[in-house]
Amino acid sequence: MAQTKRKPDLHAISNSKPTPSKDDLKKFYRDMLLIRRFEEKAAQLYGMGLIGGFCHLYIGQEAVVTGITSVQDTERDSVVTTYRDHAHMLACDMDPRMVMAELTGRIDGYSRGKGGSMHMFSKEKRFFGGHGIVGACASIGTGLGFAHKYKEDGGVAIVYNGDGGANQGQVYECYNMAALWKLPILYVIENNKYAMGTSTTRHAAGELYKRGEGFGIPGEQVDGQDIFEVQRAAKQALDYIREGNGPYILEMMTYRYRGHSMSDPAKYRTKEEVSSWKDERDPIDKVKRYMLEEEGMSEDRDLKLIEKEIKQIIKETEEFAQTSPFPDESELWTDVLVSAEDQA
Repeated sequence: MAQTKRKPDLHAISNSKPTPSKDDLKKFYRDMLLIRRFEEKAAQLYGMGLIGGFCHLYIGQEAVVTGITSVQDTERDSVVTTYRDHAHMLACDMDPRMVMAELTGRIDGYSRGKGGSMHMFSKEKRFFGGHGIVGACASIGTGLGFAHKYKEDGGVAIVYNGDGGANQGQVYECYNMAALWKLPILYVIENNKYAMGTSTTRHAAGELYKRGEGFGIPGEQVDGQDIFEVQRAAKQALDYIREGNGPYILEMMTYRYRGHSMSDPAKYRTKEEVSSWKDERDPIDKVKRYMLEEEGMSEDRDLKLIEKEIKQIIKETEEFAQTSPFPDESELWTDVLVSAEDQA
């Protein structure tokens, strides 16, 4: 008689929160604050007309990418995301000056000023781009997961998608392939409550983290405003994947304070709703309170030093992004085709 395959015990893999040290907490605060201040500066430069095209900000969601990155293997894992991507680049340790230079269309940007907000990447940092096509990151990320398994390099593809993108048909084709071939993929659904201007209650039936159940993919819904919960869930999921069990889904319940993009006035939600998230569930404030109240850290000795450092980084980032030259007209003809010589 054939034996029934036993499902892995997820709680046996990892059922407790990581216990961050004071240095870990300082890094959480620094990394999230860098993302917040970078996005605020991008909004300012957009308003001044120095950034063109679309620009989607991550303000309010900082705990998601920071928490996940804190437990991933940055030497082996690969990352791909949507067009709300600046934070993911910064979390992957990409240079904020070069990210902002790309936003302002300068030659020193990561895509030489031709990709803009939604389309830049860094092969060196294993960041395979933000993507403007809704749901496309799932397909690309599934390909990255296949590559990790084919090469047997021990890496995991971390694939970020939004609640709107979660409804795309290609996502379910990816779930099927990933489960069938037990690909090492962590699918992260950043559920910020709105697909552009449409509430999840109006566009999504059921719980998004359960949508892999038909393929045998486990999932979990997580408080995406709590970096400690994000870190715990991500560690459990990555442990599960690295043991060869196949993909995993995390639905991060989070919130964006700004509109869908800089051109969106966000009139589809009330000021009271936004204020309640800012005042009661801000991820940076939560870590700050923990550092002060639970760890006895000092506002002057610890936090203000970090804030001063971030202020200087943003100042240098702004200057770099405005003084870097624009691309030469000849750049219109580069990176259009890939020749056999280029691939060799």
